[in-house]
Amino acid sequence: MKTEKITVSAIKKHKAEKKKITALTAYDYSTAKILDEAGIDIILVGDSLAMVALGYETTHFVTVEDMIYHTKAVSRGAKRSLIVADMPFMSYQADLKDALINAGRFIKEAGATAVKIEGGCDHIVEVTKRCSESGIPVLSHLGFTPQLLYSIGGYHVQGKTPEATEKILKQAIELEKAGAFGVVLEMMPEESAKTITENLNIPTIGIGAGRYCSGQILVTDDIIGKYSDFTPKFVRKYADIHTIVKNAAINYKNDVIEGSFPSESEIFV
Repeated sequence: MKTEKITVSAIKKHKAEKKKITALTAYDYSTAKILDEAGIDIILVGDSLAMVALGYETTHFVTVEDMIYHTKAVSRGAKRSLIVADMPFMSYQADLKDALINAGRFIKEAGATAVKIEGGCDHIVEVTKRCSESGIPVLSHLGFTPQLLYSIGGYHVQGKTPEATEKILKQAIELEKAGAFGVVLEMMPEESAKTITENLNIPTIGIGAGRYCSGQILVTDDIIGKYSDFTPKFVRKYADIHTIVKNAAINYKNDVIEGSFPSESEIFV
């Protein structure tokens, strides 16, 4: 029996039906396949792969080619989930034409269904509008935006005042008008995210934005305990893969050194 693929329309419908949206990140075929089988609605090929998979200190280092390479792998693994690819730093900020070309590559070459774009300034609204008109669905991203890390002075909670919340809400409304099918809200006070969610027709997906968003997203490597350099306050760990893999490697090493691997049952005669 063929599995029905989740669409942008289905994600938007979740909010109207008050059904929570689930989203996680993946950067490779096998992880995407697992998340797909688990029934996760959205798989984000996040630019977080810069730190989690490639070892950089920030998301700034990842390129369009990096993101396309990993999105291709994820699209081969996920047959049901909606695949969203992050537009990396400086792939859409400088020029509208380049933004459209780069966004289109994620759909045409990499197999994504949508792209995620950070920010809510006039240029980003126009990029969102043109992408939407061109058949490229856009998931927006407001609040703490990692690509603007240096401009906002570090990892700080956004929308902490009524004025700041109002500014983010206005940006979200303009992005909705431009055609965004949803908006990620990152590192915001719960009440601020609630206000924004209640004043939009499109769903919000929170990451460190409290309980009242239309859904939640986290980095998979964080929730399974694989990435151990840093764990944000808003992450809940569901497994400790770091310890499991480390112990497996130690046991394998010891077995090889002691000569107990391979055993008679593990050789060809």
